[in-house]
Amino acid sequence: MADTPLFEYLLRLGDDRLVLGHRLSEWCGHGPILEEDIALANISLDFIGQANLLLGLAGTVEGKGRDADALAYLRDALDFRNLPLVEQPNGDYAMTMVRSFLFDSYDYLLTRALQDSRHRELAGIAAKAHKEAAYHLRHSSEWLVRFGDGTEESHRRAQDALDELWRWTGGMFLADAVDHALHAQAVVPDLAGLEPQWKGMVDEVIGRATLTRPPVQPITSRGFRRGDHTEHLGHMLAEMQILPRTHPGAEW
Repeated sequence: MADTPLFEYLLRLGDDRLVLGHRLSEWCGHGPILEEDIALANISLDFIGQANLLLGLAGTVEGKGRDADALAYLRDALDFRNLPLVEQPNGDYAMTMVRSFLFDSYDYLLTRALQDSRHRELAGIAAKAHKEAAYHLRHSSEWLVRFGDGTEESHRRAQDALDELWRWTGGMFLADAVDHALHAQAVVPDLAGLEPQWKGMVDEVIGRATLTRPPVQPITSRGFRRGDHTEHLGHMLAEMQILPRTHPGAEW
């Protein structure tokens, strides 16, 4: 699948955002209040816009004529490189916000660090994405505190969501040969160096939300970045990809 570490890494970045963007788009028309319906739709578009840039760059790096649309719509689940966290179903609104917060805090730190990448195009995309990540993190953090420090029911739902999703955070900072090769070239940051910052950020918000970090250890598997997925991704892709696969080569 991958010809170069950079191509593989760009798929990881792009797929995280494409999958989470699609998940958030599923709330369109179903948000708890009008403002949130609009906010989540805009955040979804942010992620899909970032995915378009990253997958487009991945196609250029690959050099085989595949553009962002081909990489988004014409790959099977085993070829996707996203974290399992982002493919988890929306559940209730607490589940959606906890999932967003856990990813947003990681994304904020990663895009900030990637602005220093020696790869100029990647650094430019990261600079744009980091501005959006700051808003995403503020939005999901505020909702987490609102749920956790709210009513008894909202607190329970937020804690249940945190307990359920925590296991899927293990792949965020598990570096492999792709990460090591690109870090040696000053293209990407050291993931191990970001993990303590992420834990500190998460613990601070969880504390304000009067929630408890789950005691269980997250699942760690390098397979998460090599095509291992939960059963949820295949169902999501079947819906997301049906139009271009039904009408291949169609132009609108």
